[in-house]
Amino acid sequence: MKTDAVVVDTKGLACPMPIVKAKKALDSMKTGQMMKVLSTDQGSLNDFRAWVRGTNHELVQHEEKDGVFTFYVRKQ
Repeated sequence: MKTDAVVVDTKGLACPMPIVKAKKALDSMKTGQMMKVLSTDQGSLNDFRAWVRGTNHELVQHEEKDGVFTFYVRKQ
């Protein structure tokens, strides 16, 4: 997915840091902006799904390639 997303690189960080860094980035973004989060945490897929449900943001897409999870989240 090609976007002008704000990139948050959390590779190498374990839970809860990917969510903490994503939340901090979203706090400074405008409604409708897209964030791209990179993570190597194996639990991050479940973590991001639960987090966006609880915050009403939109998990637009996620993918995994070579051990790196990429999440596209739109701020609501």
